[in-house]
Amino acid sequence: MSEPRQPSLLVSLIPAVSLVALLFVSIAVLDSTGHVPLIAAAAVASLVAGSWLGVPWKTIEHGMVQSISAALPAILILMAVGLLIGIWIASGVVPLLIYYGLKILSPEYFLAASCLTCALISLATGSSWSTAATAGLALVGVAKALGIPDGMAAGAVISGAYFGDKMSPLSDTTNLAAATAGADLFEHIRHMLWTTVPSLAVSLALFLYLGGSSSAAGVESSVGFREILETLQANFRLTPWLLAAPLAVLVLIARKTRPLPALIAGTTVGAVLLLVFQENDGAGQILSVLYAGHLSATGVPAVDELLSRGGLTSMMDTIALILCAFAFAGVMESSGMLARLTHGILALARSTGALIGSTLLGGVAMNILASDQYLAVVVPGRMFREAYRERGLEPKNLSRALEDSSTLTSPLVPWNTCGAYMSSVLGVSVGAYLPFAFLNLITPFVSLFYGLTGFTIARLKKQADLHLLP
Repeated sequence: MSEPRQPSLLVSLIPAVSLVALLFVSIAVLDSTGHVPLIAAAAVASLVAGSWLGVPWKTIEHGMVQSISAALPAILILMAVGLLIGIWIASGVVPLLIYYGLKILSPEYFLAASCLTCALISLATGSSWSTAATAGLALVGVAKALGIPDGMAAGAVISGAYFGDKMSPLSDTTNLAAATAGADLFEHIRHMLWTTVPSLAVSLALFLYLGGSSSAAGVESSVGFREILETLQANFRLTPWLLAAPLAVLVLIARKTRPLPALIAGTTVGAVLLLVFQENDGAGQILSVLYAGHLSATGVPAVDELLSRGGLTSMMDTIALILCAFAFAGVMESSGMLARLTHGILALARSTGALIGSTLLGGVAMNILASDQYLAVVVPGRMFREAYRERGLEPKNLSRALEDSSTLTSPLVPWNTCGAYMSSVLGVSVGAYLPFAFLNLITPFVSLFYGLTGFTIARLKKQADLHLLP
């Protein structure tokens, strides 16, 4: 039996170009998802590997299984996150955090306060989309009444919403980036503080400069905000005791507990808080919330949209996307085509700074070409993962670069799902808010600066550690 042929760069590009083309048609033209294009691209890659390169089907199948098995720890974490979100909403933990977030809104510093409010809400929920559709929409409405330009208000909302989305362990993109790079979830989040916190500080300074102190009086008296606050108070018993759930998770994180047991512990504490502080139907309600999430029925659309989330089923779409993407990556890896593509790129990336710059550019390019932030995380992540390993760089460097580019630039592309969503929900064009989405614009450059200077770049302690990486 003859040995499989080594793929050329041109042959290796066939599945990659097919993937990009199929994703563009599916997402940008047909307004569909990336699942089927990934399966189709995996089929194209398998056909090229089998018929052209002579790779046995058993090798291809084994490659897919091995690739998917590497994603299983992240899939378990995503399932735990779904359980946690549902139970934390039903128990009042998330409503309490949202209530506190809205209460800190200062009318004197509207834009900066709007950014911080959305950051807190998004941290609590793990969702930039829900934050923009609720508090963000209300903030843009208040800004219109106050004569503040729509673009500025929307930029503040998006900056805050994506800060929380990027830094929350409840966020699917945060979990996805860590999984794709093979990084520990909480190590990944801590590593992102170096790029995201300075970017947020600069963003807040710019919002303070733009907003001034006299243009935002009357925010606290806004009907929309009063309605949200009153609805939360009427439907949940809001007590500081509910902070026990997030505090429990934070303590476990500080003690370097692994993500899965920390999240399960937080879910358990949340279930106890639900039984103690909120009206409930006992164990039956807990099981229902854990499986299907919390369905809010307050009668106030803004609140119901924000709080109807979570549950095991809410993560199935993202998990399916991960399985499809990792299957495609498995075919590419087992056939040698992914390595050939990576080496072609690495020929240009001769330094750590160039490698991180290539990762950042790859994330932006995928947001533009594939129109989906999840794919912008997975595809470059799988392509560059081995390159970081070979250079002795810890996986959290890759996961941070993926989030700094793929997650944050997604709402800045009008035809990307995130850009289209933010524009339609906030009623502000991407072109209008793009110059004011300071956090999203600044963070990739901070990340590039760190890559070029080596500052905060974490290296494997010794080459022997390589075999410990997933």
